[in-house]
Amino acid sequence: MASIRIAIAGVGNCASSIIQGLTYYKAKADADRADGLGLMHQLIGPYRPFDIEVVAAFDIDSRKVGKSLAEACFALPNNTKTIAEELPDGPVVQMAPVMDGFPAHMN
Repeated sequence: MASIRIAIAGVGNCASSIIQGLTYYKAKADADRADGLGLMHQLIGPYRPFDIEVVAAFDIDSRKVGKSLAEACFALPNNTKTIAEELPDGPVVQMAPVMDGFPAHMN
């Protein structure tokens, strides 16, 4: 069965949490302990969380652009709780077009 390939638009706290969660549940599966603790649904159709593969990532913050997704997940101003300290490198974060502005703290 093929994996689900996704792109992340904006490597902020929500994206960091998702990527850490995918890493966390993959580690549980690799250790043959895929108990799904914390998941409402362990399966969606035939897929589990560790079937999701991040193949592209985009952001507008120079602190994240050009870095691996693993590094960008923990770059400032992100401040989400750390649940998986070691993330796979993943794709390099690419510059996204600035189409609707950005908050002052990103200046």
